[in-house]
Amino acid sequence: MADTRKENLIDGATGPWEVIVGMEVHAQVLSNAKLFSGASAAFGGEPNSHVSLVDAAMPGMLPVINVECVKQAIRTGLGLKAQINRRSVFDRKNYFYPDLPQGYQISQFKFPIVGEGIVTVDLKEYSFDVGIERLHLEQDAGKSLHDQDPDHSYVDLNRSGVALMEIVSKPDIRSSEEAKAYITKLRTILRYLGTCDGNMEEGSLRADVNVSVRKLGAPLGTRCEIKNVNSIRFIGQAIEYEARRQIDVIEDGGTIKQETRLFDAKSGKTRPMRSKEEAHDYRYFPDPDLLPLEVSEAFVEDLKKVLPELPDEKRARFMSEYALSAYDAGVLILDRASADFYETVARGRDPKLAANWMMGDFFAALNKTGKDITESPISAAQLGELIDLISSDVISGRIAKEVFEIMLDKGGTPGAIVEERGLKQVTDTGAIEKVVDEIIAANPKQVEQVQTKPKTLSWFVGQVMRATGGKANPDAVNALLRQKLQVPEEV
Repeated sequence: MADTRKENLIDGATGPWEVIVGMEVHAQVLSNAKLFSGASAAFGGEPNSHVSLVDAAMPGMLPVINVECVKQAIRTGLGLKAQINRRSVFDRKNYFYPDLPQGYQISQFKFPIVGEGIVTVDLKEYSFDVGIERLHLEQDAGKSLHDQDPDHSYVDLNRSGVALMEIVSKPDIRSSEEAKAYITKLRTILRYLGTCDGNMEEGSLRADVNVSVRKLGAPLGTRCEIKNVNSIRFIGQAIEYEARRQIDVIEDGGTIKQETRLFDAKSGKTRPMRSKEEAHDYRYFPDPDLLPLEVSEAFVEDLKKVLPELPDEKRARFMSEYALSAYDAGVLILDRASADFYETVARGRDPKLAANWMMGDFFAALNKTGKDITESPISAAQLGELIDLISSDVISGRIAKEVFEIMLDKGGTPGAIVEERGLKQVTDTGAIEKVVDEIIAANPKQVEQVQTKPKTLSWFVGQVMRATGGKANPDAVNALLRQKLQVPEEV
């Protein structure tokens, strides 16, 4: 692990530097209602239309815990292989902001609901572990709108009180690529569990990124926190810029100030926001309106029993059951819907062929059309039928691509398309041999050339396939050409 990570060092004027990254990920809990009120937690809606008296901090209104949010936090903790704390405490985190009606945020400080855990992250070259420090529940703030009026700012409290899980990692990440891989893996786990939809563009998953730099073996440097980064690509860009900025400051004789910064996506730079607060600045104290949260061992065990198969387990099963490579299995399990789609396609068929088609033409078509797999115009059953036609030599791989394009553009089942358009593969060796003989007779110069350059046999294969409209069985074509032109098999 250490040897591999040497490649992640950043060269400075005084030698290489190591980047240290830790992340605080805010994941919006998937639930119908908010953390302490019955108001809708749905995304969107007219401003201030999903607001209860509790969310608006009206006098005398008391918070009531939403048990489903508690369950979702525990499910997430179990998915992160983390300690579930049987007793946790809600605290008031005091600060003023116009979109925080209470003047404080109900959060957890010393006694979170979830303790230490671990996430194993896979890159193409290596795997590494990121320790989870804690997961705590807290309510979200509202949203200030500064672009609605030239003279006024507005406040939308629809998001106020929505349940968040803050997932705090240890400083185990060493590059922007590792950070992007970590957030991708974490989002995959949350989506498998059904505890957060992970839609960063809607703000339901966002990250505060802590970045520092040091010389190899030196103590940890002063960190800066980049707030509310809501894109995996932006996380990578923010880390790369901030690490280079800190290195330049130190090498110019300056010192890094601990501060909160913002990432400007247009310029690709971070800029100061405010000095970094410490815990005492928030004057944390237990919320007097909420008793400590206590859960029984049986409550936790019941949730554990119904957890779905998680990404690491599914990846290992795909490698074992379908004989897929670690890379192929990793690609197919990144999204739960994709993994389920693949299993339907691969069931009873060549699993490697199914994987190749999904990761090749199928994913490419979805990317091109901007569709999610749940919106795919081609079903798993249809793709499986297409693979059956290839495996049974009814059509060649080349014709299969043509059929696939027709299915995308005009719909229909593979079998019906092949029948209607007369695309069945020619397996009659007599018919193929006739075409082979005609091609050989018409091209004496190429016949002479193939004797000294056997690899030019592929030219003859192409001519025969073109003459038969791609319908000739490629294996039969190769065999006949090798026999007639006396090209050995090993070439």
